[in-house]
Amino acid sequence: MEREFMEYDVVIVGAGPAGLSAACRLRQLNEELTVCVVEKGSEVGAHILSGAVFEPTALNELFPDWKEKGAPLHTEVSGDDIYLLKDNAKAQKIPGLFVPKTMHNEGNYIISLGNLCRWLAEQAEAMGVEIFPGFAASEVLYHEDGSVKGIATGDMGVGLNGEPKDSYMPGMELHAKYTLFTEGCRGHLGKQLIAKYELDKGKEPQHYGIGIKEIWTIPPEQHKQGLVVHTAGWPLSESGSAGGSFLYHIEDHQVVVGLITDLSYSNPHVSPFDEFQRYKHHPVIAQYLQDGTRTAYGARAIVKGGLQSQPKMSFPGGLLLGDNAGTLNFAKIKGSHTAMKSGMLGAEVVAQALADGRKSDDLTEFASAYKDSWAWKELHQQRNFGPAQHKWGNLLGSAYAFIDINIFNGKLPWTLSDPKPDHAQLKPADQCPKIAYPKPDGKLSFDKLSSVFLSNTNHEEDQPCHLQLKDKDIPIQVNLAKYDEPAQRYCPAGVYEVVETAEGEKRFQINAQNCVHCKTCDIKDPAQNITWVAPEGTGGPNYPNM
Repeated sequence: MEREFMEYDVVIVGAGPAGLSAACRLRQLNEELTVCVVEKGSEVGAHILSGAVFEPTALNELFPDWKEKGAPLHTEVSGDDIYLLKDNAKAQKIPGLFVPKTMHNEGNYIISLGNLCRWLAEQAEAMGVEIFPGFAASEVLYHEDGSVKGIATGDMGVGLNGEPKDSYMPGMELHAKYTLFTEGCRGHLGKQLIAKYELDKGKEPQHYGIGIKEIWTIPPEQHKQGLVVHTAGWPLSESGSAGGSFLYHIEDHQVVVGLITDLSYSNPHVSPFDEFQRYKHHPVIAQYLQDGTRTAYGARAIVKGGLQSQPKMSFPGGLLLGDNAGTLNFAKIKGSHTAMKSGMLGAEVVAQALADGRKSDDLTEFASAYKDSWAWKELHQQRNFGPAQHKWGNLLGSAYAFIDINIFNGKLPWTLSDPKPDHAQLKPADQCPKIAYPKPDGKLSFDKLSSVFLSNTNHEEDQPCHLQLKDKDIPIQVNLAKYDEPAQRYCPAGVYEVVETAEGEKRFQINAQNCVHCKTCDIKDPAQNITWVAPEGTGGPNYPNM
């Protein structure tokens, strides 16, 4: 069946902070431009997950009157506590004087990024932007000269066998003079564009972490609205991993709590989910959570390679923006403000090109606009933070960061290298100690399935699996034999299992309906055998306020 098509000046893929900021800025610059945003979640914000302590720099530029407009920034940071957890009971509070200045949060807000995106979508629609939630961009369309023509949304009503069902509806083609890809970390179309145009040529490999987050309602006497708590060390140090945690006190006697595990870990027995569960038992954290109620759960990969890993962000007919291009500032553990700024810069470059009568060009001028911005300067200042953490670990890496950022303001005359990709870090399982994770107690710690239930994840079961194996034999013949198949543990949603058949043979099982779209499998699989593609629109988590 032939697909219908619609034409726009600009099509934007992904209704996150970068995409929505770009949409708003385009209409601010020229209210005659036709702008469309497609979003694979069931609604704007359904797939958005972030810590999130939010720096309002970009929002101040985009909407100086955001307070009058009712932006959902309700809780200003009132204090920063940073701890080094030495083991499962001991901790050392770090004096503010010795904390890298990027970790200070005066003037920032603790927010739900999902709710901020919903508000940005309201502003965009009021300006005339068309937003289509529930439609997954599944394919990049190209002109004959190789430039990007737009995108096609996925077909609906295709069965597990690949055949159309009675409910079949072909996808829609959206054509544009320029297409902006703002899919977030490890966007599956962005990944294709980077490969097609060799946008990462001469760059360091990208690096990632997996962030797992919960929302709790806690007793009023344990709540300190505006308090930000960060930790490093245990439990990740015990398993030879890197990363850190957060616990933020938001409004309504709620806290958000999470753990970021660096995906550069080498022990295939590591389970980021179980590391997070035992972390909540540390007295520094348990004092806030005890007698509370867990109300939400989710997980998402974060991009943390920094400037060294950023691909070229322009190509014929479009731009790669936000976390799709790696704009997160890992030294701050913040990426929303830099994503928004990249979206705004992209909008300004596109609006000027359209005013000049250009279309489908490679907007190479974006590179200089980006380099002249505060976002690039901020990322340049922290460029050595991530590599230092990988090279020397959390403690010595943070000491280096203190000297580099606090004393020299990021102007030391060298840039550290981090050339080994995360998926290549795993050692054979028989060379690494096994980890005996404690069983969940149902009070502070929980199992994967009850957690996924709280993410409101849902997929149409009778559809092609969106977790595609390049070689179906690798999980058992290679990954199980060499690494005890780490997908069983790095996935925070119980998607991957090794099961034994009645004949005693091992089989790799994919429970795709559990997938929370975190993309960890696409990143960490040691054989790079798993490719995440977009399932039917509306599939995945339905986060209310993550």
